[in-house]
Amino acid sequence: MEYCARCCYPANARPTIIFDDEGVCSGCRYHESRQNVNWGDRERLLRAVLEEQKARAREAGNPYDCIIPVSGGKDSHYQAYLMKHVYGMNPLLVTFNHSYNTRLGNENLRNIVKKFGMDLVRFTASPEAARKISRYMLKRVGDMTWHYHAGIRTFPFQIAVKYKIPLVILGEHGFAELTGLVSIDDLVEHTKWSRQEHDMRGIEPNQLINEESGITRHDLSPYVYPPDEEIEKVGVRGLYMSNFFYWDALPQAKKMHEEFGFNLHPGMRERTFILHGKIEDHANDVHDYLKYLKFGYGRATDDASMEIRHGRMTREEGIELVKKYDAARPSSLDIYLDFMGITEEEFYSCLDGMRDEEIWRRTSKGKWVVTDSIAKHVNDFGVNEARVPLVAKADRTFGKNNRKYYWRDDLADAAAKKMARQEKKAARRIIVL
Repeated sequence: MEYCARCCYPANARPTIIFDDEGVCSGCRYHESRQNVNWGDRERLLRAVLEEQKARAREAGNPYDCIIPVSGGKDSHYQAYLMKHVYGMNPLLVTFNHSYNTRLGNENLRNIVKKFGMDLVRFTASPEAARKISRYMLKRVGDMTWHYHAGIRTFPFQIAVKYKIPLVILGEHGFAELTGLVSIDDLVEHTKWSRQEHDMRGIEPNQLINEESGITRHDLSPYVYPPDEEIEKVGVRGLYMSNFFYWDALPQAKKMHEEFGFNLHPGMRERTFILHGKIEDHANDVHDYLKYLKFGYGRATDDASMEIRHGRMTREEGIELVKKYDAARPSSLDIYLDFMGITEEEFYSCLDGMRDEEIWRRTSKGKWVVTDSIAKHVNDFGVNEARVPLVAKADRTFGKNNRKYYWRDDLADAAAKKMARQEKKAARRIIVL
């Protein structure tokens, strides 16, 4: 397997990744290209769009001039902050309930509503519908969270059409930021096609209806995108804020935590070292574990690669974190298995035909083993030439200025470790449907 000479991504990273002649991946090159953007011009472009939309809303007598899809995470907070405090918009918050919410996730969602004084529309699918879809999509594509990725990329656009609110404000373009799926010059917007192709794995809801799944048309109603003519009539657009600002989750999370009460994870996470991201629901760790079981890399690879690109971590430090976290079985898998009513053996058997054989091999005894990893590529060709300059020591990932936002065992005191254990124990007792 080929690995990026700058970050930790493998050549089979999803959705698409490309390596150039210097061994550097398209995600790193995308990040590098951000240095050449005139962000002042981009911000002025966004401001003009927002001012136009405010005027349209006033003229139509609409109390809301944009929609923000929110989960309760750091990006949700930051989008709310931008729209309300920076641009004076009157957003309507829209949430698609994940079905596997954590206590912290629910607290942070309430915090957005309270701190920013916004209205919230929240859709909660029936537990049985979520269970049927989750179980079926695990077997079909190895994704037990298809329903809430589909939901958060569809339900807000249903609301946009229903309430005639043309503008939907999204955070980062995740696939661009991670693997460089598009060019920074493209200013891509959310589309029905990109939602289906990437967020929904190329599958539309009606394809889930069959005797095996037991899924009904009623179960799928929140995942059906509005007809093109309705989208065009209202003029709905979905804008990614990462097209208009230099996107960096750390300073944004810091501001939201310090000024607006965004809750961080207390520490000692099982599959990554970051304490300010992906803390809203129990399923994140299992969803990420599935990625590892199929492609041989996980959340720590994602997070370490972004830290490397921002100059807060060396590639060697990132590799050590990948070695520690990527293969770890999350304890939240037990919560998921109980909710689904399946055994762990059944869970793993669903993935037998989905493992990438470039990275996984099945032994004569039926055990799956990884045949390659980033740990074997520490000194690959071009690594030294591809390095990015590091920021000041205090501002690095585990520097003194960032201790709250990342976890490292040797830097945590006994009190922090005890609090983390208590939070983990409490969280395992909670599933809010």
